Amino acid sequence: MEKELSRTPARGLDKFIEDHLLPNTRFRDEVREAINIICDFLKKRCFQGTDHRVRVSKVVKGGSSGKGTTLKGRSDADLVVFLNNLTSFEDQLKRRGEFIEEIKKQLYQLQREGGFGVKFEVQSSRWPNSRALSFKLSSPQFQQEVEFDVLPAYDVLGHVNISRKPDPEIYKKLIRECTSKGLEGEFSTCFTELQRNFLKQRPAKLKSLVRLVKHWYQLCKEKLGKPLPPQYALELLTVYAWERGSGSTEFNTAEGFRTVLKLVTEYRQLQIYWTVNYDFEHEEVSKYLHGQLRRARPVILDPADPTGNVAGGNLEGWCRLAREAETWLQYQCFKNWDGTPVCSWNVPESP
Repeated sequence: MEKELSRTPARGLDKFIEDHLLPNTRFRDEVREAINIICDFLKKRCFQGTDHRVRVSKVVKGGSSGKGTTLKGRSDADLVVFLNNLTSFEDQLKRRGEFIEEIKKQLYQLQREGGFGVKFEVQSSRWPNSRALSFKLSSPQFQQEVEFDVLPAYDVLGHVNISRKPDPEIYKKLIRECTSKGLEGEFSTCFTELQRNFLKQRPAKLKSLVRLVKHWYQLCKEKLGKPLPPQYALELLTVYAWERGSGSTEFNTAEGFRTVLKLVTEYRQLQIYWTVNYDFEHEEVSKYLHGQLRRARPVILDPADPTGNVAGGNLEGWCRLAREAETWLQYQCFKNWDGTPVCSWNVPESP
């Protein structure tokens, strides 16, 4: 697939996305059905037989399925199950393992009973207090398995209003918890709805560009093998490139793709953040944000969680990815019909 993309002329990238990266209707329906099965299980059945009453306040679909950026053939879904029994960030940290074990036990029980029509294959975790339960779900009527991560979380946000920022007190509480214990980014699952909403409402063509960048990232991962920066960092970089360079529902895909790869090569200058959910208006949050922005670059702050610098901690990975991006920028997919290079958008490395 690497040769197929690299040899696709710039004007053919939209067709490449349509043919190779967009999930077909049947695949989308199968993933949706599998997610509904697990959501129903988590909400209505999973904790019914437990000794202490466990209440599920909501189950939120995150990851690529929630954001609407699923790649063809890559059927992964994050389901964050918010439990009223978790009453603080510390509670989540201490007790998530207990709830993961209960979910695992109930899945096996469900399978033993039969008549459910689906089969679960639970992946063993390397960690005793893992953040997630990973399993695969298969069914005779599904074309392929659907991979799930189920993550128990503290419902700190409650009802999310998309037209209003969360209460700054929530972020003050998060910052205090994370800085006092060195747990920055640890509770990003609590803000899954905000992460999802950040991308879900974007134009379809931007989501297609995100898919293309994710596909390129997966090709790099297969080729380089070693740890790279998180894929989420590349997704956010793509949104930033579009916001600053285009902002239009219609744009030249090759120009957008080139801009993202160019930003990857300039990773040592990246300092990116958004103020859609938190900002500099409240003293404690503002002081923390200024501290985050003084850190060594690259800095890409999670728009939902200011404690999560999704670009940090792996300079070697960025260096490897940047070298690969430099190579790719010479390929056919960044050349016009007359052989001249495609232009990139004029995007600063920081807001």
